[in-house]
Amino acid sequence: MTDTLKFPIASNPGVLIPVNPAIENYMHGLLSHTDHPVLLKMEALAQKNNFPIVGRLVGVFLETMAKMINAQRVFEFGSGYGYSAYWFAQAVGSIGQVICSDADFLNKEKAEQYLSSAGLWDRCDFRVGMAQEIFTLTDGLFDICYNDVDKGDYPEIWLMAKDRIRPGGLYIADNVLWRGRVAVEHYADVFPGWTEAVREHNQLIFNDPDFDTFINPSRDGVIVARKKQHSAMLSRKQAFLER
Repeated sequence: MTDTLKFPIASNPGVLIPVNPAIENYMHGLLSHTDHPVLLKMEALAQKNNFPIVGRLVGVFLETMAKMINAQRVFEFGSGYGYSAYWFAQAVGSIGQVICSDADFLNKEKAEQYLSSAGLWDRCDFRVGMAQEIFTLTDGLFDICYNDVDKGDYPEIWLMAKDRIRPGGLYIADNVLWRGRVAVEHYADVFPGWTEAVREHNQLIFNDPDFDTFINPSRDGVIVARKKQHSAMLSRKQAFLER
C-alpha cells in the first residue's frame, strides 16, 4: 500500500487510490447481470486503445442516478464513442433523449455502430463539434448535464450548465479526483493547469448554495450536484417582483 502514497511522476501519474482495488473488483463482480455483447465490445476497445471510458461501476451509477430522477433529457459534454451514452440511453427510455457531443466524427461512427446494435441509437442525438458550442445552440432545460471534456474546461462547463438544469435535476462530472492530484501538494499534471481547473470546478460546485453536492469516489471520482427545488421558487418570486 505504500505505493499509493508516492508523489505522481510521468510513469506513476496517480498518487492516491480513492477506493481499494480489491473493493472495486468485488463491486464489479456484482454487476455480471449487466453484461451485454455490445457493452463488452466497447470495454474491450477501450482497453485495447487505452481510451478513457467511465467503466462499468460508474456506468451503472450514471444509469441509476438518471432513473432516480426520471430523467428524460440528458446533455453530454464529451461523449467519446458512446459508452456513457449507453447507460443514459437505457435510463431515459424510449421517449427520452441523450444529446451527445464530441469533436471526432469517427467517434460518432463508432457510437452509431455500437448503440444501434444495442437498440439505443434512436434515443441519442449525436452532434460533432465543440461541446460548448453545441450546448449553446441547444435550447431548453435538462434533467442531467454530464461533463467529461478536457479537464481544463471543467469550470467553464459548470458555469454554462448550472442554469440549464431543471430543479431536482443533476450535474454530474467524471474524473473529479483526478487520480488523487487534487488532494496532494506535489503532482505531475497531464497538461499544465488541469489539476487546478478540476480543483476550482469542485470548489465552485460545493460553494454553490443552489445545489446539494457529493463525490462518489469510485474509479476517479464522480461529482453529483442536485439543483434544489427552492431555486425555481426564488426565480419565480424574483420574476413576479420585477413586473
